[in-house]
Amino acid sequence: MPYRYREYRKDPLDPEEIRAVLAMLDVGPEALLRRSDRAYRDLGMSGEEEEGTLIRLMAEHPTLLQRPIGLFQGRAAVGRPPQNLLELVGISP
Repeated sequence: MPYRYREYRKDPLDPEEIRAVLAMLDVGPEALLRRSDRAYRDLGMSGEEEEGTLIRLMAEHPTLLQRPIGLFQGRAAVGRPPQNLLELVGISP
């Protein structure tokens, strides 16, 4: 499958896609929450919101998600540091 870039602001992940990514990463939504994001402050978030609320807010405000996130063959990796993405596709950094 060729590489495909998804512009997260123009084509944000929906709640089900976020849940799928979280399952692939085996983490809760708080692990992908960008606490330094303006939306986090503007929404008055604490980071302690319930899982469903965090996922809904991430879908509505995609800048709240850590990025980039790579998906490959049913697995996922957050690209910080970038070496995580290389490891995801089987390339040793």
